[in-house]
Amino acid sequence: MGQGTGGTRLNKLGLLSGRANVTLAQEVARLLGAELCQADPEALTPGRFPDGEVRVEIQQTVRGKEVFVFQPLSPPVNDHLMELLLMVDALRRASAQMICAVIPYFGYARQDRKKKGRVPISARLVANLLEAAGVHRVLTMELHAGQIQGFFNVPVDHLRSDKLFADHVKTRYPELLTDLMVVSPDLGGVWRARRLGRELGTPIAIVEKHRIGIHDEEVEVQYVIGDVDGHDVLLVDDILATGHTLVTAAERLVEAGATQVFAACTHGLFCGDALSVLERSPLQKVFVTDTICPRHVQGHPKVEVVSVAQLIADAIRRIYNRQSVSDLLVRS
Repeated sequence: MGQGTGGTRLNKLGLLSGRANVTLAQEVARLLGAELCQADPEALTPGRFPDGEVRVEIQQTVRGKEVFVFQPLSPPVNDHLMELLLMVDALRRASAQMICAVIPYFGYARQDRKKKGRVPISARLVANLLEAAGVHRVLTMELHAGQIQGFFNVPVDHLRSDKLFADHVKTRYPELLTDLMVVSPDLGGVWRARRLGRELGTPIAIVEKHRIGIHDEEVEVQYVIGDVDGHDVLLVDDILATGHTLVTAAERLVEAGATQVFAACTHGLFCGDALSVLERSPLQKVFVTDTICPRHVQGHPKVEVVSVAQLIADAIRRIYNRQSVSDLLVRS
């Protein structure tokens, strides 16, 4: 399908995108020197039957090809998951040699274990569905919990975003490096803060919190572990949903003496009034990647988008050429 970057012929490479983030898929295709296959006569994306059911029809031959299917499981997550499953099934029935699900944002990852009785392990169920549909491997980014890799019986390549954010800070905000601390907004994300702190060469701190309310829907921040007084701070998390947890942590850090508070979140969901919440917050800037289509935040004064396209393109090239992906993979 054309001459790829680095002189590698990609004649057996197939790229396909669902509706969740066609823009990212197109950019990855451009970087690879390939084209997206069409999955619908009218567009690059799956269509619909009159009753709302997803309709998929691959418009080019994929027999014998190694196909990478792009689809983050972002809202509406159920629609996007169903699209992905049907595209994989169509590819399998069309005799694709290998099918890799490229899932930049892996939805349903927050239920990765039973915290109480009578609840599902949703992440494991999604893994089972993908394997049943015919996925041979998965390429994903910044899983909410690293152990989700073990839910699959097929290879999972798990990319990370800490170097992307570190490079963004070094390039755009080098003045912060003089007195910067990386902070985790909760105890569970300390390993993520430690990784980014290592990339930036900075110490880390933690905002200790616990959830209250009948359904644990409210967040109460207790105290900051570490001395942030007089420091600029970079909060790091994997998901920005409503923004309330991040903003609450930022407010507590300012109370503890932080000079400026920035945030880096891989997956910018921006649910509900998240943008309004950020506008009223002490956060200077929020860095997110384009794992989720960022159209609705483009141009927002507090949001900066860091692209993952080159990283994903590099991973696909290495997988396709049977080369090591270890340099790109997460270290838990």
